[in-house]
Amino acid sequence: MKNILKKILSKKKVAKKAKVKKKAKIKKKIIKVKKIKNKSKSLKVNKSIKNVKSNKLNKNNTKKNVEVKSETLRISKNNEQKPEIKKIKKQETEKKQYKVKDYVVYPKHGVGQINEIKKINIGGIEVETYVLKFEKDKANGMVPVNKQIYLRPLATINQVNKCISILKGKPKIKRSMWSRRAQEYEAKISSGKIYDLAEVVRDLNKGDDLMIDQSYSERQLFEKAYDRLLSEFQIVMNANLEETQKKLDKALKRNLEKQIQKVKESSAEQNLDEAVASK
Repeated sequence: MKNILKKILSKKKVAKKAKVKKKAKIKKKIIKVKKIKNKSKSLKVNKSIKNVKSNKLNKNNTKKNVEVKSETLRISKNNEQKPEIKKIKKQETEKKQYKVKDYVVYPKHGVGQINEIKKINIGGIEVETYVLKFEKDKANGMVPVNKQIYLRPLATINQVNKCISILKGKPKIKRSMWSRRAQEYEAKISSGKIYDLAEVVRDLNKGDDLMIDQSYSERQLFEKAYDRLLSEFQIVMNANLEETQKKLDKALKRNLEKQIQKVKESSAEQNLDEAVASK
């Protein structure tokens, strides 16, 4: 019996030792796997750090190269030569478009004729100018040759015919305040464009009832635009003043004789009112 018990106990001890050995082997394997994982992670981190460092080094190198190139391109201040400043005695001018005795339109004053091309000394600079004569205002004006963009040539016959068709059309009157409309009309007149002038004349035209329905400011704007159209039409059509007036009044359906009588009557009434007021 003793021998049998000893055998059984020895078997159990052997089994326990085997289990312990197995557990120890498993632990060792687990530790090895963890070490391998940690090594791979550390290798990845090191690689990323190396890449970042290499990128930084490359950037620094490129910056240094750019700085070196810029320094090579720079000229030392001692070697720099200051350019000499010379006074310009003559102004730059465009190619001449107009000649003496040519008719041109200056937007602020209307049609004028070039009498001469004159050189004027202004502040030590020679300025070449057109000397214009405005017969309507009985005044002279000067426009520099290098600013001849402000002048325009006379209209063509086709443009005059188009203006007459505009004058025959229906007036386009806005419902806005008169002060705003007056500014728009004034801007069109001062633009010097022939179609804009025709539109102003058309919109402010009242036919035979011109003096009754129009205020003083309306009448002034109408007469200003009308006179400018008339003077330009007369030169382009190469006709008398009466003929051009008849053509304009026919397009506007106006009777000029009645208008003159009404103007005289209204001016006489104004003079009487002023005389009574002064007394």
